Amino acid sequence: MVVALGADVLLGEPPARVHPTVAMGRWIAPLRARAKGAPSLEALAIGALGLAAGAAVTAGIAHAAEHLVRALPPAARPCVRGLALKPALSLRALLAAGRAVERALARGHLQRARQLLARHLVSRDTRTLAPSEVAGATIESLAENLSDGLLAPLVYERLGGLAGAYVYRFVNTADAMIGYRTPELEYLGKAAARADDLLNLIPARLTALAICAAARAGRGSFVGALACAVRDAHRTPSPNAGWPMAAMAGALGCRLTKRSGRALVYVLNPGGRPPRAADIARARRIVAAAATIGAGVIAA
Repeated sequence: MVVALGADVLLGEPPARVHPTVAMGRWIAPLRARAKGAPSLEALAIGALGLAAGAAVTAGIAHAAEHLVRALPPAARPCVRGLALKPALSLRALLAAGRAVERALARGHLQRARQLLARHLVSRDTRTLAPSEVAGATIESLAENLSDGLLAPLVYERLGGLAGAYVYRFVNTADAMIGYRTPELEYLGKAAARADDLLNLIPARLTALAICAAARAGRGSFVGALACAVRDAHRTPSPNAGWPMAAMAGALGCRLTKRSGRALVYVLNPGGRPPRAADIARARRIVAAAATIGAGVIAA
C-alpha cells in the first residue's frame, strides 16, 4: 500500500496506452452501440452480461498478476505488488485537477474553469454554471472521488487482493460511463449502477469519517462535518455520494448545490455560504489529509 501510494504521488498516472482503466473503458464503450434501440429487457441483459464478463476478465488478469508476484523473491514482492496496485488508485491526478480549476477561477477565467471542470471532474453540463457552482462542483468531486479513486480500491485490495481492487475499479468505471438515468442508458447501465451502489456502501461512509477527522487540515470543523454528513447525506440521489460530499460541505461551512436546468437536484448544508475558489484549496488539503488517515485505518 505504501509503495502504491508513493508511486501515485511521485509518478502520477501511467500512459493511456497501458492504463487499465482506459482498457476497461474500451470494453464498456461498445455496449452503448449494441444496446442502441434495443428493448428495455434486452438493454438490461446487455449491460448486466457485459458487466459480469468484464469483471470476470478483470479478476482473471489481476489474479494472474498476483500469482506472478508470488513467484518473485520475498524482498521484491511488496514493491512489485505496490506498483501493480498503483493504476487502481488516483489521488495526485484528482488533486491536480482541483488545483487547475481553482487557479482558473481565482484568476477570473470562468469559461476556462468550466472547461477544466467538465474535462477532468464531472459529467454534468458546466457551460452555464456560476463561479460559486463551479467551485462547489469541484469540491463535491474532490470529496466523492477520494472514495472512488483511492479509499474504495484500497478497501477491496485488503479484502480481495489485486483482483478485488481492479474489479471495483471496473464496476466504478462502468457506472461512470453508463450508469445514468437517461432514456438511452436507463436499462443498459442499471446493473453497473446497482453494483457500484453496493460496493461503495462501506467506503463512502469511511471516507466521510476520514474527512471529518481531517477537517482541521483545511481550517474546517470536525463537528460541522460530522453533523452535516449525518443530516444531509440522504439528500443526494446516490445512496453513497452524499456522505463524503456532505461531510466536506460541513467541514468547510459551504453550501453545495447541484441543479439540472433551473431545477435543484440537491442542497447540502443549506445554511452555509456559497463556496469560493479559496475553498477548493481548503478542500484539497482536507482530501490529502483524509487520504492519509483513511489509508492508515484500512491498513490497520
